[in-house]
Amino acid sequence: MGRRPQPHLKDRLLDACADHALAHGLPDRLEPLAAATGASARMLIYHFGTRDALLRAVLGRARQRQLDTWGDLLRARPDEPYTTTLERAWASITSEDGRPYLRMFGQLRESAEQRLWPDFRRTATTDWLGPLEDGLRGMGRPELATLVLAVIRGLLMDLDATGDTARADRAFQEFLATLGHPAGGDRPRAHRPRGTSPEGTAGAGAATGP
Repeated sequence: MGRRPQPHLKDRLLDACADHALAHGLPDRLEPLAAATGASARMLIYHFGTRDALLRAVLGRARQRQLDTWGDLLRARPDEPYTTTLERAWASITSEDGRPYLRMFGQLRESAEQRLWPDFRRTATTDWLGPLEDGLRGMGRPELATLVLAVIRGLLMDLDATGDTARADRAFQEFLATLGHPAGGDRPRAHRPRGTSPEGTAGAGAATGP
């Protein structure tokens, strides 16, 4: 008789594979994932079918973690202006904890990875429009979601290219000051950026995040 399915074991293996891929990148072979899980490559194939099926599952699990975490960061809070929410979200997205997601999903820009998730470029955009629209609705400006997302993604591309965290922080805070005040009105000075040297980096692949 064949083995019975073990969904709890499969779930634990997938979590361990996602942890490894976020820390070290998506591997080309099964061996690094097998070592990270303490399982054999044969066992991974048994649970996931093929190498590509496992890699797609790893990407899906990591993406769900990102959506859960960043979706909560972008959620409007009744006790604070949404520009404050966005400022905190930006700090988290570009932090040490956020960079693994930027690196991982940056790999999907490469043709070798697009076959694992062919529709990712569109999904990576539309996933964030809903949360931003909901948050900006409290300001009466849900239509600005596309603009806000474009600014975030553009500054992430800048960080990926230059590593100039302080300059990107200042630019985002200036943008938030403009967002929170109508054109022609007085704007408060942006907050002082995080005490990060220009050598700080957002990590490879930032262009496709969030």
